[in-house]
Amino acid sequence: MKGFFQLISSSDFLNLFDRFHPLDTETVQLGNSAGRVLAADVTAPEQLPPFSRSTMDGFAVRARDTFGCSESEPALLTIVGEISMGTSGRDIVLRPGQISRIWTGGELAAKSDAVVMVEYSHLIDEETVEIFRPVAPGENVIRAGEDTEQGQVVLAKGRKLRPQDVGVLAGLGVTNVTVQRRPVVAILSTGDELVPPDQQPGPGQIRDINSTTLAALVEESGGIANQVGIIQDDFDTMFAACLDALEGADMVLLSGGSSVGQRDFTLQVLERLEDSELLAHGVAIRPGKPTILARVGNKALFGLPGHVASAMVVFYLFVRPLLRRFGGMTTDLGLLPIQAIAGEQIPSAIGREEYVRVQLIRKTDESHPVALPIYGKSGLLTPLVKADGLLVIDRDSEGLDKGTTAQVLLFPSA
Repeated sequence: MKGFFQLISSSDFLNLFDRFHPLDTETVQLGNSAGRVLAADVTAPEQLPPFSRSTMDGFAVRARDTFGCSESEPALLTIVGEISMGTSGRDIVLRPGQISRIWTGGELAAKSDAVVMVEYSHLIDEETVEIFRPVAPGENVIRAGEDTEQGQVVLAKGRKLRPQDVGVLAGLGVTNVTVQRRPVVAILSTGDELVPPDQQPGPGQIRDINSTTLAALVEESGGIANQVGIIQDDFDTMFAACLDALEGADMVLLSGGSSVGQRDFTLQVLERLEDSELLAHGVAIRPGKPTILARVGNKALFGLPGHVASAMVVFYLFVRPLLRRFGGMTTDLGLLPIQAIAGEQIPSAIGREEYVRVQLIRKTDESHPVALPIYGKSGLLTPLVKADGLLVIDRDSEGLDKGTTAQVLLFPSA
């Protein structure tokens, strides 16, 4: 029947992603690996640090030679050398009663097991020093392998590399890493009323906001965005553009044309593609009900709502999790959930999950932030700018009373 579609739950929609698998892997240089997802565990080829080193300027000592010393009864020790930075401390072997100068980061002398800070010493002459505070074995020292032992799994498969992760790998001498390929996402905006952002709209026209917004969301989620451009509301044009987009993309986002209007061709286009399988048309959420998902092999095609607010909600709830799956991460939203208190009564209709844009206000007398709904039609932009996240209302709920605790999904921070 024309215009008929079956609503499924958001959890059932997410379960459809089991039909897709992560993308291929590739090897990249360490300097280009930040933000990429590891495709295999990384084990330490050597221990880190490679030698026991001082964390302070002072003297390398045998800790037992300082036991019992104090300001009134300092330990008198003999200076037998100095460990310069970049030289081996093992060339100096301490015997009982001997001590060696050392600087922060320097390798400990042989037989030494601690470092006395220079503040707790006093030079008697060039060869003798007083120590008036005892140290324990291992004090002011990082032992060899204390950070990482050889063969230890340093970073696990599926981890998104952060700057500190890259730094650890550099310290271990790892210069290339195997990562998941970043998913390429083609973005098409449909509508006769759309013009590019750099053009002045004519009568009845508006600038295309969705392409730019979705491209930024894709990049934020770890994908590579390819803005195909604006496609007119014409079946043949949309079909040809979709075919071209599929050639070099892992995912296609068609913004607009997913509802049941007279000129909404998205569903027809996705059904007409060779070897395509329509997985869903309609999900029981608000906003975003007319969302479409199809696949061609391991490639995903989404039909998103035309209003940018609705398109963003659908992106966070469904597109982002599938991008994470393609990229080798866990298939979840990747958004931080927190508890918040409803700042006012928030009504909702039974039968659909509702995702309410909210602003969070932290009050000193509350353990959780207060969530204030930012109302506005899905075509309005200002509510999106003001919102900190999405407050979730269950499909079986008629809404939330003021003061009720609810879950809020935080938008990624800048």
